[in-house]
Amino acid sequence: MDIAQLRCFLAVADRLHFGRAAQSLDMLPASLGRQIRLLEDRLETRLFLRTTRSVSLTAAGEAILEEARALVARADRLEDRLRGLRRAQAPVLKVGAIDSAAAGLMPQLLQVLRVERPDLDVRLVEQKSIHLLPRLLSGSLDLVFCRPPENRDPRIVFRTLFVETAVVALPADHPLSGRSEIAIADLAEAPLIVPDRRSRPHSHDLTIKLFLDAGLTARIAQVAEEKHTIVNLVATGTGLAIVPRWTARIAVPGVSFVPLAIPPGRARSTLVLAAAWLRGARDPQRDALLSTLDRHLPEIEASA
Repeated sequence: MDIAQLRCFLAVADRLHFGRAAQSLDMLPASLGRQIRLLEDRLETRLFLRTTRSVSLTAAGEAILEEARALVARADRLEDRLRGLRRAQAPVLKVGAIDSAAAGLMPQLLQVLRVERPDLDVRLVEQKSIHLLPRLLSGSLDLVFCRPPENRDPRIVFRTLFVETAVVALPADHPLSGRSEIAIADLAEAPLIVPDRRSRPHSHDLTIKLFLDAGLTARIAQVAEEKHTIVNLVATGTGLAIVPRWTARIAVPGVSFVPLAIPPGRARSTLVLAAAWLRGARDPQRDALLSTLDRHLPEIEASA
């Protein structure tokens, strides 16, 4: 059974109000409602009676309430024990990062740490956000640099660092490669390479939302999984790609990167980079790394 869905059930059961329950979980009410429906579908029974004025538990909801509470508490104790065992076995600070942060933020941060905190032993793991956050919850990672998800687990603290700059990756001999800046309108007829939304929802949605906001439809020529694959496909002339500026650190001959003009709005927010860690977990090494990052954040952000 999905523990996250049980947490949603308990939040609504304790407050009997979807809005307040969603706020306590740092979720949108619609997302919370979807999780409750998924749980009800799995159990094949209604858990709540909902009207425009009130929310109440059904008999089935009342029947499973205390057992659900015990299951969630047991899962929390198990995760706490596993995290404690891992810390005792490996005093290394395990940091996860999405590809753009691994290419841009981490090299700069590690260089500073070698000078200012040589006592910190950092192990870097590069993965997608959808894989990093479960590893944070399991205790196999202590800190993660990721895109914050739409549905945020209340056990995780998400701290926004900055918004990465979007650029267009295009062949070096493309007519637009000499521009100082490219607008979405300039890409109206261009074939595009985008990542699979199931594994990289933020990167995929960035392209789609930019075109929708401009009243255009993105012409998707190819779907690819990894950033280095996308950049190599650009080099072959398969299409153009909208990527974070730190992707330009993937040196591929024949590919240029030109800044993209993005008006303020929803699309730009898909490139938010956040630091994430477990709520309530004490970790002096993690705090030392974050303190060092805070002091050097302006110059790191300037390169993003």
